Amino acid sequence: MSDQNSITVDVVSDVVCPWCFIGQKRLDTAIAAAGEVEVHVRWRPFQLDPTIPPEGKDRREYMITKFGSEQRIREIHARIEPLGEAEGISFAFDAIKVAPNTLDAHRVIRWAGAAGEAVQNRLVRRLFQLNFEEGANLGDHAVLIEAGREAGMDVSVVETLLPTDADVEAVRTEIATASRMGITGVPCFLLEGKYAVMGAQDADTLADAIRQVAAAKARGELETAN
Repeated sequence: MSDQNSITVDVVSDVVCPWCFIGQKRLDTAIAAAGEVEVHVRWRPFQLDPTIPPEGKDRREYMITKFGSEQRIREIHARIEPLGEAEGISFAFDAIKVAPNTLDAHRVIRWAGAAGEAVQNRLVRRLFQLNFEEGANLGDHAVLIEAGREAGMDVSVVETLLPTDADVEAVRTEIATASRMGITGVPCFLLEGKYAVMGAQDADTLADAIRQVAAAKARGELETAN
């Protein structure tokens, strides 16, 4: 395909955001629907709560503090679960015991991006599954290392870098940049670095946006994104 019939979609998301998991599934559907456009996906970091300590917090206590009551939490989960089911997601919220700090997960996603688009996409999908369908602790380095292995990363690199501060500031800077751009909630889909689609929009909306931006690019109305 020609470069003019390809676009880049930067997905700003957090791996503990259920709407981001739904958004990932809908983006896949949208890309398949807009099959005439070659879509390159890059995952960008966002933290719903950067104040969570590195060891994480008890999720039940954390959620009650955040939302006020068990009843409110059940209502939120009941609203999300059927939407997930429609996208092939089996949300297992009760299995999640730890609310993790996701900074390290975002570092691994960044390194996966250096290994290639396909590797990064596999890793992000696996991290969503681990958190939401298997109740794994995404703050646990062993979990992140194994996810990296499954995604096709060079695990020795992950094992070496994770205990260090490598790319901590780079990830925080990216998150700060998203905030300065006005991104206050996720997922946010940035098409060609210029057009933002906010929230877990339905696949048809995303597919239309992909087609429109690709058409504008083909007409020379966009500068090529970096």
